[in-house]
Amino acid sequence: MTATTIHFVRHGKVHNPDHLLYERLPDFHLSDVGRRMAEATGAYIAASPQMNTVSAVYSSPLDRTRETAGAILDALNPVREARGQEPLTLTTDERVIEAGNEFRGKRIGHGEGALWRNGNWRLVANLWKPSWGESYAHIAARVGDFAREKIRRHPGEQIIVVSHESPIWSFRHLLETGHAEHWMFLRHTALASITSITFDCETGRVMSITYVDPAAGIQ
Repeated sequence: MTATTIHFVRHGKVHNPDHLLYERLPDFHLSDVGRRMAEATGAYIAASPQMNTVSAVYSSPLDRTRETAGAILDALNPVREARGQEPLTLTTDERVIEAGNEFRGKRIGHGEGALWRNGNWRLVANLWKPSWGESYAHIAARVGDFAREKIRRHPGEQIIVVSHESPIWSFRHLLETGHAEHWMFLRHTALASITSITFDCETGRVMSITYVDPAAGIQ
C-alpha cells in the first residue's frame, strides 16, 4: 500500500493592532509572536524524522502563510542540505486560501467601522453554514481538490501545506463526519499547529488524522 501524508499547518499569529477582520486583505503579516510560532513549528518539523523528509512545501498566497512557510523552509532546508539534497522552495496555491468573507475590513468591537454597525449583523444568520461568506462545503471542496491532485503528484511522499483555520478544519470535518458544516467556535486548529492527514494513494481513503501544536507555549 502506498500512502501520502499532507501536513496542514496553520499560519502563526498576525500583527493586527486595530482588530480588523482581515480575511483575504493584503499586507497582514506575522507579528513578532507569530514569527516565533512559525519558527517553533519549523524547528519541530526539522527535528522530526518523519516530517523532515517532506518533498514539497505549499501555501496559500497570503502574506501570513507565505511567511510561516518561509520559517519552515529556513529550518528544514539545512537538514536537507546536510543529507546532500536540494533545498525546497515554496509554491503557492489559491485553493488553500482563507475563506471569502463579507466582513473583511470590519473591526471587532465598537465605533466607526465596527462589525455590528450599518446592518452587518443581519448577515450573521447562520453560524453553521456560515451565512456571511463562502460556505464551508465550498471551502472543503476546493481543499479536497488540491489534496487529490497532490496525492497523485506525490505518491508515497509527504508534503507541507500552510493554510488557514477555516480551510484546514472544514476539510478535516468533512473527512471525519461526511459534511463540512460545523460550529466555528469548536475548531481544533491552533495557530501554527499541524494537522496531518494520511491517504491511501490507490483509493483516496483516509488512513489517519493526527494533530500537534508545537507553538502552544509561545506568547
